Amino acid sequence: MALIKASSIFFFCFLALASFLASIEGTQPTHHVTHLNRSTFPKDFIFGAGSAAYQSEGAAHIDGRGPSIWDVFTREQKEKIADGSNGDVADDFYHRYKDDIKLMKKIGLNSYRFSISWSRILPKGKLSGGVNPLGIKFYNNLINELLANGLQPFVTLFHFDLPQALQEEYGGFLSPKIVKDFTDFADICFKSFGDRVKLWATMNEPNGAAINGYSSGIGAPGRCSSYAGNCTAGNSATEPYIVAHNMLISHASAVKLYRQKYKPYQKGQIGITLVTHWFEPKHNTSSSRLAASRALDFFLGWFAHPITYGDYPESIKSIVANRLPKFTGAEAKLLRGSIDFFGINYYTTNYAESAPLASPLNRSYVADRQTTLTTEKNGKPIGTPTALSWLFIYPQGLKDLLVYIKNTYKNPPIYITENGMADVRNDSIPVKVAIKDSLRIRYHHGHISSVLQALKQGANVKAYFVWSYFDDFEWDAGFTVRFGICYVDFKDNLKRYLKYSAYWLKMFLLN
Repeated sequence: MALIKASSIFFFCFLALASFLASIEGTQPTHHVTHLNRSTFPKDFIFGAGSAAYQSEGAAHIDGRGPSIWDVFTREQKEKIADGSNGDVADDFYHRYKDDIKLMKKIGLNSYRFSISWSRILPKGKLSGGVNPLGIKFYNNLINELLANGLQPFVTLFHFDLPQALQEEYGGFLSPKIVKDFTDFADICFKSFGDRVKLWATMNEPNGAAINGYSSGIGAPGRCSSYAGNCTAGNSATEPYIVAHNMLISHASAVKLYRQKYKPYQKGQIGITLVTHWFEPKHNTSSSRLAASRALDFFLGWFAHPITYGDYPESIKSIVANRLPKFTGAEAKLLRGSIDFFGINYYTTNYAESAPLASPLNRSYVADRQTTLTTEKNGKPIGTPTALSWLFIYPQGLKDLLVYIKNTYKNPPIYITENGMADVRNDSIPVKVAIKDSLRIRYHHGHISSVLQALKQGANVKAYFVWSYFDDFEWDAGFTVRFGICYVDFKDNLKRYLKYSAYWLKMFLLN
């Protein structure tokens, strides 16, 4: 593993800061530059970074791990992955975690957010298929190594990689049978790791998994209607809502178990991580304002509303109607208040304007939103462009989102579990050039500033996690983009190099 020598750190820090100041000159208030640092946040505020099991671990076919739906998807529908790649090796974090944690410590991170591969613990997805002791051993070693280096483990139980065995047996999250198997999996994790893990998320972006896996089909298991995407099976009009419903009940069941069986003596916190953009009305009209509100309901409220109030938002109920499953009284009670915190993944903001409802023959989650999302108005982009066509730098959106959650969902504790931007992978660029990521520094500076503004407006924000710690497998984008603050040389034995953004973050955390 290639580490940048410690003696070079101040040189790189200086270069990073100089690059950053040059990048924001004339675009940011000067006082933000001089006063934004670690000491401007509460002492117990967490600054971390993260990745997920399938994206980083590798070791897909060893030590008893069973296949997940992403293992199968990247082989059977590999045309949906931008470069046809998969997570078989990824960053090989499974074998290199000790050196990676040393780099995390060098940066000064407080926490590392990672997910547990369900099929590494339960290769068949359920208790009857047996528990894999080598899977338990790996995560015990990882957690112990993090703690030994002063990093708090933040564990996500489900980050898209459902065991393939459950998908084949009963359709995975399409069946209510998943509730028991997910709760059993959670039980094993709480029992095995909860003496040291104090921050749990039941699921990462279940809203995204339902949309990409069952409406557009661009993610595993790749189901959709023929009119909605390139899929051989699925129903975009109904399946996203069925899957989301079963995910919500699975989440609430696991939370109930944790609170009753483990929290009284383990003293941890448990929540869920949702992803959403912020939405600005494209026009100063009631129609555009309603479209922006409706988009928030379909992205965030779809899960946040049941977890807070025990039912779906009225906008979703009125549009989806009888295609939307209904909660029983017991399920509503189980869901209501089923978080200790909200995890929020935010990347960018869109303009929203009203769109007509699709024909009953062509219904899908996207059509049901009745909202057109764009990134420009009057020929001007909503924010600073990045390498990704959908991601524009708009830090104000994060502040507005945090304040919205405060006002709409009873001011819960909020953990910003993902925030970041990507560069396009270009292996022809020398590493010493590729690590000079001044735009990423600008991105994180702006968003951390927005978090501070939200705190001053009363939002109960507890943490900020950079996405991602290192360049990894980015789902349908494969390895074509780089989100990390740690560069991974995929052409040279996966060597790691800290990017300038990592050194900028180190400087921020030291002050």
